[in-house]
Amino acid sequence: MTGYHAGMAAIVARRAPRTGYDPWLAGAALMLLAIGLVMVASASITIAERLHGEPLHYFYRQSAAAVLGLLAAFAVLKTPLELWERASVALLVAGIALLLLVLVPGIGREVNGSMRWIRLGPVNLQSSELMKICLIAYLAGYLVRHGEAVRTSFSGFIRPVIVVTMIAGLLLLEPDYGAATVLFATALGMLFMGGVPLSRFFAWVAAAGMALACLALLSPYRLQRLVSFMDPWSDPFNSGFQLTQALIAFGRGEWLGVGLGSSVQKLFYLPEAHTDFVFAVLAEELGLPGTACVILLFTFIVWRGLLIAQAASLSNKLFASYMAYGIAILIGMQAFINMGVNMGVLPTKGLTLPFLSYGSNSLVVSCVLIALLLRVEYENHEVQRRRLPDVVTPYAA
Repeated sequence: MTGYHAGMAAIVARRAPRTGYDPWLAGAALMLLAIGLVMVASASITIAERLHGEPLHYFYRQSAAAVLGLLAAFAVLKTPLELWERASVALLVAGIALLLLVLVPGIGREVNGSMRWIRLGPVNLQSSELMKICLIAYLAGYLVRHGEAVRTSFSGFIRPVIVVTMIAGLLLLEPDYGAATVLFATALGMLFMGGVPLSRFFAWVAAAGMALACLALLSPYRLQRLVSFMDPWSDPFNSGFQLTQALIAFGRGEWLGVGLGSSVQKLFYLPEAHTDFVFAVLAEELGLPGTACVILLFTFIVWRGLLIAQAASLSNKLFASYMAYGIAILIGMQAFINMGVNMGVLPTKGLTLPFLSYGSNSLVVSCVLIALLLRVEYENHEVQRRRLPDVVTPYAA
């Protein structure tokens, strides 16, 4: 280890919590989870009463998913990352198999024109959500095994790109354009952190952007979304309805909001108020303080994830480092896109807001991703404690 890296390792060690887990990261995630449960209850109470005769129907289901997610997170916290590294290729194969099963008639379940779920008794399994974990683990393992080839040869770089392209193709068949975009962006981000030359990286970013743009322009309903995004008020009762209602929610929220539970837009005006557009309801009810709080919490989680990834890299735990980078990029990208769509900054697409949107699969996977970050931090702490046992002090926030 060079003098510079030894010094950086000492700095990271001084910031390591005594427990081995990052309480600030866990606290931020739990705050988002709590806010999400409250907002799902508030945003869904009217539609739940109409469809199920129980105002808190979706809240109860989301609460059950939260318990399941916390149990899964606890199991992940106790699982060494070495096991994830060994199983990384198997996880990718399993994820692709699930994406293929979704497309099989009689197995895949269609909702709102999309085949994204596999029915397993009383629950629905969303393959695209599980694919997030599988792909991040695979790419982290690939970068460890073939890092030199990725940095020096075209073949080393193109192989994972081909895998990601195939996965994106399966997602587009469902169709799930939002998930395909997020996974492709996450993969390119991980490859960038793996040391891909800038010229090659930006060339493929441009190629991926052009391909996604072509897919959007060649698909009539995606093209309609783009047109309505540019000027939603030109057709506020048809193609621009969802976005205009979301913008009205933000406008009604003003500075301090109309009060928790007092949203008007959730009363059958704003479609998907408790799923993709729960952030708009939050803005209406809690105003600027509520929206700023959520944005800051996501920003903090992404920053903390990048810090943990850097610490793992300095400890020469490359798989852990790439995993943490991938998780931070994915959470940040998905939150940015969802909030951008809600605010009219990005075209409308079906993508949940981690921890806040209603959806059992999304919530459980979000909990697992945070648990993986906490596990990386724990193993960082173990390495630094063995190297520098006398300089371990609590993290600086």
